[in-house]
Amino acid sequence: MNRMFPNQWPSTTDQQASVEQEFIGLSDITRFLRCYVGTIIACLAAALLVAGFYNLTTDPTFTASAQILIEPKLPQHLQEGGEVNLSLDTAQVESQIAVMQSEKIAAMVIDQLKLIDDPEFNRPQAPTFRERFRRIGAILLDAFGPRKSAWFTSLWEHFGLGVPETPATLTDYQKSRRSMFIFRNGIDIRRVGVSYAIDISFTSFDPEGAARIANATADAFVREQIETKTDAAKEGGAWLEQRLGQLRTQMNEAMAKAQEFRSRHDYSVGHEASGGTSAVPTLEELEVTAETYQKMYESFLQAYTNSVSQQSYPVADARVITAATAPLYPSAPRPKLFLALAAVTGLILGIGISFARHTFDWTIRSPRHIRDNLGVECVGEVPPTSWRMDSGRLDEVVKYPYSPFSHGLRKARTEISLAETSHPIRFLGLTAVSNDSSKSSVASNLATLYAMSGLKTLVIDADIRASMTTRLLGPSWAFDRPCQDPVRLNIVRAPGRPFDMLPSSVVDEKHLLAPDKMKALLAELTASDLAAYQFAAYDIVIVNLPTLASGADELIVGSVLDCVVIVAEWGRTQVETLRELVRTLQASRTPILGVLLTKARAMTSKRRKA
Repeated sequence: MNRMFPNQWPSTTDQQASVEQEFIGLSDITRFLRCYVGTIIACLAAALLVAGFYNLTTDPTFTASAQILIEPKLPQHLQEGGEVNLSLDTAQVESQIAVMQSEKIAAMVIDQLKLIDDPEFNRPQAPTFRERFRRIGAILLDAFGPRKSAWFTSLWEHFGLGVPETPATLTDYQKSRRSMFIFRNGIDIRRVGVSYAIDISFTSFDPEGAARIANATADAFVREQIETKTDAAKEGGAWLEQRLGQLRTQMNEAMAKAQEFRSRHDYSVGHEASGGTSAVPTLEELEVTAETYQKMYESFLQAYTNSVSQQSYPVADARVITAATAPLYPSAPRPKLFLALAAVTGLILGIGISFARHTFDWTIRSPRHIRDNLGVECVGEVPPTSWRMDSGRLDEVVKYPYSPFSHGLRKARTEISLAETSHPIRFLGLTAVSNDSSKSSVASNLATLYAMSGLKTLVIDADIRASMTTRLLGPSWAFDRPCQDPVRLNIVRAPGRPFDMLPSSVVDEKHLLAPDKMKALLAELTASDLAAYQFAAYDIVIVNLPTLASGADELIVGSVLDCVVIVAEWGRTQVETLRELVRTLQASRTPILGVLLTKARAMTSKRRKA
């Protein structure tokens, strides 16, 4: 018996398929998004939920900013030589910023504003998860009004979410370090561009407190500059005063020697030393020495005068150019921005998880997957009938003839018809890998399509282990009445269906799973002399075969059929299990027409042309 199966499709189709394999087109991307739209939406919803939870349970913070300007100045005693241009390099400016960020400045501000004892300042920077859930619970209670219910309130307090957490008792040292930690976390000092202006910002829960601390930090830096200069001037003045005493003595001695030389009219001012005579200085040398000591004394006296002046009136090299004011709007959190970032993050995360699932997914999801992994063709794709991924009602093609399910099954029937060559396919088998597949729905609706096209159709429920088709289609008395001989006398009309069926109980009792007995039955059902027995020959017989889970020995009966179609569920049937079923059918020399993909979310197969 000659048959034409998928390996005999025209070569142009194979070439087109091979070309499609090499490139990822828009259809592949669309199919990927359709397949994993649930995962992407779930990640997006989770990200937005986290963002909303964060926005609702986070206290708003306010940022106030002050600006100071660093003005490098020369000491007064060095400015007499004319105009001097002095500039600060980056390292010097960064050094000033480091001073502003130091614990010395922080301690000055904390002591000045008494921040250690300020409860608003010492609030936790971020609430704990328990506190966040307590807040969200309070919001829900206020929104839905169950606070009036004593039972709900007691249940809420039972989980420890009804009352705030009690803060721990801290020592004075711990309080000091906590305030220092909060201050240094809230302060932000940055240089404004490449200028000498420094921006001092502080973030706090209290807008007025943030402005007060920013201004106090700027004032503390200026004050530290003045105090540092005052201390340096005091130390320099003390050293200059000591040095002035030494220079005064040396100057007086030199002037006395010069005066003595003039009064004696003698070139010898020194005394003779034992063993020889000392060098005799001239008058000019004595006068130059005295004049040198006098100039040094005058110079140090001028420096000492400047030092005393700086001690009495010190001037800082920095000044406040912009004072901080209380901000009107919070700087954080920013609900819209955070929601936008959460949406982008959720989409990226959803696509990433979907891609990972797609990479490590070993289930059947496309005709190309079937062709590449199994070496057989996909005869059609049937979508689910609802968002619950239903496999379709037993009479879907009758009640909803224009639904995607009905349309997909009609295309599958056309694919089966295109496989005909010298004779029509009259004995069609349906099998699957497990009993929970949608094989029964496909058998019923496919038989209905054949019957509606004018073909006398019979469904044989040979799946004796599950008997799902008989339970769903057969009348209740079909299980109880005894089997008759010949077997055709046990054929019943499927209630409300345009086709006949042979219950699984008859198949089991008559041992029709044996290939020779099934072959004899099929020959009898299609014999042309049945009219003499008041039976019309069947044009098409659909055999609902056992599944792989029922055992490989029961699938041998498929070898007597014209062809067998494997029913696989999209995203559920494993490739390895399906490959095992294909090997089992091939081992029993069962002609495999192809795979019918049910519950497919993305329709990709195209109708072939002869």
